Amino acid sequence: MLHITSALKELLLKKSVRTGSFTLASGKQSDLYIDCRMTALDPIGANLIGDLGWHAVRSKIHSEHLKIDAIGGMTLGADPISLAVGMTSATRHPKETLQVFTVRKEPKGHGAGKQIEGNFKSGDTVIVVDDVITTGGSTLKAIDAIEREGGKVAFALVLVDREEGGRQAIEARGVHVISLFTRSSLLE
Repeated sequence: MLHITSALKELLLKKSVRTGSFTLASGKQSDLYIDCRMTALDPIGANLIGDLGWHAVRSKIHSEHLKIDAIGGMTLGADPISLAVGMTSATRHPKETLQVFTVRKEPKGHGAGKQIEGNFKSGDTVIVVDDVITTGGSTLKAIDAIEREGGKVAFALVLVDREEGGRQAIEARGVHVISLFTRSSLLE
């Protein structure tokens, strides 16, 4: 896994990490901007995320004897990560395949009016995903939507934890966070 971690870190640094002066989605000012979509939507990046993410998720599932039905999170950041991990689960361990879903920011204004699309149903135990957490706000919104629709969140998988309180906010809700990288580990 070390070579996969190193390769993903290198790709994140090359494609997704920028320094300067930025206003984040939370409204906070930062000297660091991380756009994980640039890495997650790269075919090589998606494969690396799938490998590393599935390894982390499967380890947690097995160590805690969890039954997980699906993986997903708030669109758009979580979508390629969830799909990469789901696809890797299907190819590596078909009997443990995770279905994939996405959470819209708002319920759809037409059709069935759903906020959660894809392979999710009430009663499912799921992993919530986010690309980057700062305050944890978007992950908490996804958790709220999943719980409103009858799902149970087992834990969260995050590509990068900026180490600015998001993990603590999510874990205060009783949802353990697994991050593939932290700001510190990415920039060391």
